[in-house]
Amino acid sequence: MKRKQRDWAVRQPDFKAAQYLKEEIGWRVADKVFDLTKFNPLVLDIGCGIGHITPHLIKENVGKIIQVDMSGGMTQSSASCDDSEVEVERRTVDEETLEGFQENQFDLLLTSMSAHWINQLPQWMKKCNEILKPDCPFIGSMLAEDTLYELRCSLQLAELERLGGVSSHVSPFVRSQDVGGLLSSAGFDMITLDSDEIEVGYPNMFALMYDLQLMAESHCTHRRNRTIRRDVLIAAEAIYQSMYSKDGKYPATFKIVSFIGWKPGPNMPKAAKRGSQQLSLKDIGKIVEDPEMMKKMSEQGAGKKNDTVKTVI
Repeated sequence: MKRKQRDWAVRQPDFKAAQYLKEEIGWRVADKVFDLTKFNPLVLDIGCGIGHITPHLIKENVGKIIQVDMSGGMTQSSASCDDSEVEVERRTVDEETLEGFQENQFDLLLTSMSAHWINQLPQWMKKCNEILKPDCPFIGSMLAEDTLYELRCSLQLAELERLGGVSSHVSPFVRSQDVGGLLSSAGFDMITLDSDEIEVGYPNMFALMYDLQLMAESHCTHRRNRTIRRDVLIAAEAIYQSMYSKDGKYPATFKIVSFIGWKPGPNMPKAAKRGSQQLSLKDIGKIVEDPEMMKKMSEQGAGKKNDTVKTVI
């Protein structure tokens, strides 16, 4: 069902005009790759879409990237990545199963705005850990709980008023605080999480719903109601405007959770021992204002390079 939805979306004439959110998140994922100090000969982009990450990568960081997506239409449309500095290979693969990849094959895994459609996240993350080499990272971003809460609440209130009950019209999302636990259970270490909210203004609720269809991000479950009554939509539009509109715009909130997890290995950076610090955090202000102290700390850090954490990301 999800494959059909993506294949339909990519054929629409206005498809590329609605990719603004995925382009932004794809750039943010690529930006994290720039912080890696190691070169990555072989990279896998899981759920690549039309290629929102690859155009931002550079040959100094990446040798070759394999783009995979369950939609053949999406991978074919990623031809815009041909101008990328890195070598690109495209495959039509179900990103949930990731069949055809070997254990310890990749130096870096990337995913952007795709993982929230995975049905079995625990098993999927274990598979990602399996195909990743030791001492290598998994970097990604996905939509999280409370995404599109304005649209969800408006439709629910409208259905309560008109039908006396509610049904699901916005797909469920993972809770941000659960992502770290899922990564840890899958075998990842040195996990870093951060969340952000992106608010996009629309002229009306129907423009939002149309763009969600073009993004291939509209509701997609087997048990969903395939139609919404006209009077429910009209009521939802009025509720949306009354409760959430700002300066003539209908805001839609997209909550993004970004994560980085490392597959353990013999050369993976390790945290310093508890109690090994030499200074208190309350003294940081004084240290920054004292050039001599900064120089001294820098020299001490260089002398104990092997005993301290090297910040990679």
